[in-house]
Amino acid sequence: MVNEFEIKKQICDIGKRIYNRGMVANNDGNISVKISDNEFLCTPTGVSKGFMTPEFICKVDRDGKVLQANAGFKPSSEIKMHMRVYKERPDVKSVVHAHPMYATAFAIAGIPLTQPIMPEAVIALGCVPIAKYGTPSTNEIPDAVSEYVQYFDAVLLENHGALTFSDSLLSAYNKMESVEFYAQLLYLSRQLGGPKELSDSQVQRLYEIRRQFGMTGKHPANLCPNNKEGKPSCHNCGGSCASKGGCASGASEELVKNITAKVIKELGL
Repeated sequence: MVNEFEIKKQICDIGKRIYNRGMVANNDGNISVKISDNEFLCTPTGVSKGFMTPEFICKVDRDGKVLQANAGFKPSSEIKMHMRVYKERPDVKSVVHAHPMYATAFAIAGIPLTQPIMPEAVIALGCVPIAKYGTPSTNEIPDAVSEYVQYFDAVLLENHGALTFSDSLLSAYNKMESVEFYAQLLYLSRQLGGPKELSDSQVQRLYEIRRQFGMTGKHPANLCPNNKEGKPSCHNCGGSCASKGGCASGASEELVKNITAKVIKELGL
């Protein structure tokens, strides 16, 4: 089992990644990891995520109360949002919040990421809805996110940024990368006249491949009520199925790569 110091180092490494990739500016963003049922490590408030060292990292309980923090550091002001995710999704072990440029632009424009434009996003990420705006550091954001937590692994935050969560720190971070890449491709393809979306039959074949591989997590292949009824999936409904039981997913990077190669070969893309 990885000890706390190693996890703190990993959090600092992920902090550097999101900072170096321009997913946060100044002291923006926050990261947390669940280490037991009542212990969570998290980034501190008022600190650049690109320049943290292990002694910066705080430990809190399930209510967000401080269990351990070095002098001069206190938990992120957004810890309530993280705790709500852990409370409602026992399978989640890590949460990442950032402000990636393109994904945040879609959040500001009020446009969810639901168009099926590439196999990787369809298989590994699913739809990305928008949680309504909430004032930072209040219960408004946790309440808004709560509507989607059971059905998605990535959520845009209206006029704010993006939130991703998964069963490991690396997976939660990878989802943030995937959300941003998806948003960037969607934005650029719209400048070129609009994306050519995968057809419903192609999406259904991707769903079937996902099921054959037995991938875990929440996803329209298994959860979307429209899909179960033979109707267009969550990818074509603008994320409106969230309140009925929407879509999301989780998968290792290597597994996604293997599946994607198979998908591209079979579909002739």
